[in-house]
Amino acid sequence: MTTRKPFGLPSVKLIAIAAVAGVVAGAAAVYVKETGIGNGIGDTASAECSLARDRAANLTPLMKGQVAAMVAANQPRKLTAVTFNGPDGTAMTLDHFAGKTVLLNLWATWCVPCREEMPALNALEKGMGSDKFQVVPVNIDTGDEEKPKAFLNEIGVDALQLYRDNTIGVFNSLKKEGLAFGLPVTLLLDDKGCLISAMNGPAAWDSEDAKALIKGAIGPKAGRDLSDSLDAL
Repeated sequence: MTTRKPFGLPSVKLIAIAAVAGVVAGAAAVYVKETGIGNGIGDTASAECSLARDRAANLTPLMKGQVAAMVAANQPRKLTAVTFNGPDGTAMTLDHFAGKTVLLNLWATWCVPCREEMPALNALEKGMGSDKFQVVPVNIDTGDEEKPKAFLNEIGVDALQLYRDNTIGVFNSLKKEGLAFGLPVTLLLDDKGCLISAMNGPAAWDSEDAKALIKGAIGPKAGRDLSDSLDAL
């Protein structure tokens, strides 16, 4: 577990912070939880994402505890409209991460819950990042990259790369998909780039609940290989 907390708050209080800050829209969150991600927006799962439906269903029992706010996708599909800039400033899409399970996180320096969960995301990437899994945090601050870069340096983030979209277009794309209501927004995608589940609000990503969810998303064989690698450290 990470011990350095920028605001001195334990991870279990993250959801409460988001609620007080008004980051998660209550009515929208209830709608998503009851109907499932992907309903009511007219999307159809592609043939390439057909297997992701079963994977999402199998992961549902793991969406508990510190990651209980995760909601399985009823209609796994590719998010082709999601674009942002890579660490070198070049435009990229989620296809860039083909072959990896991805935890995509949208955040901003002005978002208190985003700042609070960043060390946990860093710890998750440091402990589980591999050729099978990656945490992809996309910063949506307007302006240049100096402010988000300074923040990450200040809190000692050393495992995450800085992805950016200062137009906020990536957030608006997810909003149109019925996936984003505030910040932070976190999506879990399989190795084919198909949406498995989504969450609005923060979570303790360095918790055992989060690690179990990620291992389940990666899959049994890759998960065993990852566990062996971690044990060898």
